[in-house]
Amino acid sequence: MKRDKIKVLIVDDSLLFRGILRKQLGEDEDIEIVGSAIDPIDALDKIDKLNPDILTLDVEMPKMSGLVFLNKIMAEKPLKVVLVSSMNISVFDALHAGAVDFVKKPDMSSENDMANFFKELKSKLKVASVANLKTNNVAEKVDLSSLDSSKINVSSTKKIIAIGASTGGTEATLEVLKQLPKETPGILVTQHMPAGFTKMYAERLNKICNMEVREAKNGDRVEAGLVLIAPGDNQMKILKDEKGYFVTCRPGEKVSGHCPSVDVLFNSVAEVTGKNSVGIILTGMGKDGAAGLLNMKKSGAYTIGQDKESCVVYGMPMVAYNIGAVIVQSSIGNISDLLIKHLNKS
Repeated sequence: MKRDKIKVLIVDDSLLFRGILRKQLGEDEDIEIVGSAIDPIDALDKIDKLNPDILTLDVEMPKMSGLVFLNKIMAEKPLKVVLVSSMNISVFDALHAGAVDFVKKPDMSSENDMANFFKELKSKLKVASVANLKTNNVAEKVDLSSLDSSKINVSSTKKIIAIGASTGGTEATLEVLKQLPKETPGILVTQHMPAGFTKMYAERLNKICNMEVREAKNGDRVEAGLVLIAPGDNQMKILKDEKGYFVTCRPGEKVSGHCPSVDVLFNSVAEVTGKNSVGIILTGMGKDGAAGLLNMKKSGAYTIGQDKESCVVYGMPMVAYNIGAVIVQSSIGNISDLLIKHLNKS
């Protein structure tokens, strides 16, 4: 039985870009373009008339910013939204407000860039069509100074924590990190995200979290109180020398369909740190990270998977759980507490 087509409303102020989106997306047999809007005011009118399943939305729009518009529709008539945006920090505010995912606008003069853009956009629209819609309040730093349960045993700072995520992961990772105290052991994060955006994402997290967060550079040391985010278009691994742990970040082929790949990170952690590590796999489509998490578990690591109910897309954590890689499954709101309790026991 053939499933219904995904009804998409295009919201973009560029006549040329709207036309290109309509033509290219309309050629996909699973997608139906029900209309287009030139700005958020126009879109508000057409949402009621056309009843789309998903919007494509630019965050930089005339008459009303894409972010203000997104907050408005999420409050009044929640819809699945995939952002189509140039490199802009507002993308992360929009993801926090409830957008499912984003795709970076292409270089219109590059045929290869355009082809990759539409391949990615079509894929993300299809993922968004089966995603759980979530809305969030403004991100705030959590004050942990009065919480005894947040204290980390000094001996546990020799541990390494590795986190992997994809669709919905920018907010899921934030939810975990913002609950952790400053003295938490070093954390390595691989989030599927293009180059440039990973640096902005790290800067955003650094303003909210108690730990220091930054985009990783080749040779960075892994230290307690520090979170390193894998840079876009680089594979991040952990290595060890006489001084301790450090990371390598190098351009490379896609692994499990991605660069950076969660499997690359997790497999290196399994090999280098073994039982002195914790692996956490969060929301995302596909299976990247599942095999790596299983290797971590086999090496003695403690492993946590996000549960179906709290995932935007229960793909990566589901595969990891099904192959026996997950020791404990948890809602996103409880993962930081589980992590702290494990660190204090070990």
